[in-house]
Amino acid sequence: MNLSNTVILPGQTIGIIGGGQLGRMMALAAKPMGYRVAVLDPDIDSPCGQVADHRIIGSYNDLDAIKNLAKVSDVITYEFENIDSSALEWLCDHANVPQGTALLEISQDRIKEKKAIQKAGAEVAPFAIITKIDEIYDNMERLGFPAVLKTSRGGYDGKGQQVIRNEQDLVKATELLHQGPCVLEKWVSFKKEISIILTRNTNGETSVFPVAENIHIDNILHQTIVPARISNSVEEKAIQYAKQLAESFQLVGTLAVEMFLTDKDEIYINELAPRPHNSGHYTIEACETSQFEQHIRAVCHLPFGNTALLKPAVMVNILGEHQSKILEMWSKLSDWKVHFYGKKEPKQKRKMGHVTILHDSTDAAMEEAINSRVWESDIEKLTLGEKR
Repeated sequence: MNLSNTVILPGQTIGIIGGGQLGRMMALAAKPMGYRVAVLDPDIDSPCGQVADHRIIGSYNDLDAIKNLAKVSDVITYEFENIDSSALEWLCDHANVPQGTALLEISQDRIKEKKAIQKAGAEVAPFAIITKIDEIYDNMERLGFPAVLKTSRGGYDGKGQQVIRNEQDLVKATELLHQGPCVLEKWVSFKKEISIILTRNTNGETSVFPVAENIHIDNILHQTIVPARISNSVEEKAIQYAKQLAESFQLVGTLAVEMFLTDKDEIYINELAPRPHNSGHYTIEACETSQFEQHIRAVCHLPFGNTALLKPAVMVNILGEHQSKILEMWSKLSDWKVHFYGKKEPKQKRKMGHVTILHDSTDAAMEEAINSRVWESDIEKLTLGEKR
């Protein structure tokens, strides 16, 4: 059903597939604009469900639940990639899903994703497609140690992958093949990880947010620094790559492009996410328009808002092990912008919320985060926001 150019007006309903924190923040952006929100999620008390007008409880491949979502929604979007493809195809045929299925299917499969990135004219790390154990050993000779073996489908926050530094790691890595085809990537020696969030509408108009610099610990995003500490030429090149990808994919909605930056200022595309992204949370307070509002504007066929950065910012994730420290400090947190996602159980390494610290400089914001001692266990792995 092609309703992608239909303007969705306040009072109408936006359906969201997925009830996690990204859906929650989409809903919180949509509500002040006057929209109603419906969410489909298996959890009766999902983060998005807590702030939605309609909660549809069901799995993502439950066609009856999908039909119920379509019945109450005037436009439908999604907050994560692992959506059942047959269910989404039904929605695209019977409801208004401006984002379609093409980019989602690409981002669900690392093999398809890397080929699509190359076709768009951007660079990825040298890689090989692995379907059997012998191919790992054969391609290690070409790619060399270290390398990373990743499952083609599934996996996030470091799950579904194995770094191969030596012969012993090769044995552990082969276990991933039990999950299906894999991708073997040459290890890219990078000086920074950066990301770009951009939004494109059905008219082909593109809106780009400031380039972010990202720090990961244990394969989970720890900290996002904006503006990224990069040269103007690198910034321009990164934005150009992101725009090429958006145009090649005929993007509608939001795309997060994660990139590696080498010492020679080469840029390799690491991953894509066709939705708002953790590294764009800083936009809620630090930009004139947040990534969530911009996404709502795109799928509702509304003009884009201004993405100008209002003030340097550092966003830090609150994981399960950090939550109690933040709550202990709660009465003293006058300037911190603290977001909790409404998750009941603070598990280790689980994203429970985030903090955005606005300051006159990113160095000052990072120092404030470090001095708080909330992330004390991570301090040994960081030096003013950089990996040791």
